[in-house]
Amino acid sequence: MNKGRVEAFSDAIVAIIMTIMILEFKTPRDFHWTAILGELPYLFAYAISFFFIAVAWYNHHYMFNITKYVTKKIYWINNVWLFTMALIPVATAWAGEFMIYHAPEYFYLLIFTIWSFSYLWLSKAFERLHQKNDPEISRKIRKMGPYRYMGSFYFPLVVFATAVGIYFYPPIGLFVSLVELVLMAFWTNEDSDKIFNETIEK
Repeated sequence: MNKGRVEAFSDAIVAIIMTIMILEFKTPRDFHWTAILGELPYLFAYAISFFFIAVAWYNHHYMFNITKYVTKKIYWINNVWLFTMALIPVATAWAGEFMIYHAPEYFYLLIFTIWSFSYLWLSKAFERLHQKNDPEISRKIRKMGPYRYMGSFYFPLVVFATAVGIYFYPPIGLFVSLVELVLMAFWTNEDSDKIFNETIEK
């Protein structure tokens, strides 16, 4: 399967998802600065989701850049990952508008957890694809921050701790996502700055 077509298809959907989230940001009905204060919680949730997807895209592009081909299995796992991502705008809008309530924050946590596990599933599929013939590619994927974090016992532990924290203070879910966002943004492979270079070493 042509990996370029799959990657272009993924890029288009990711771009649409990142764009439509801002449509939930309501234009203030007043000209005073105070009029926008009511939208700040959603803006905070939107910023976290937007940049989290941006970080995920960065790593997604890195995997596609170092892989040599895409199988039908990876194509469909990638579609599952995109489907779970398509739910993020709904979760973000609900969590941003009702930040101090339990149900929206639990839903946000649930969607992000499912999205994360689907990304881990995709990463593992790429890693297994190259285990035999291209072990160096498999090694690079195993070294990626999202793979190491979401594949460890720390991730479910953090999800559980966050779920408990939301019960006592609902906004904690967004703050934990912010910490994870910063962690994933800086935890990248040494050669990740070459992901836009066509001659990246395989």
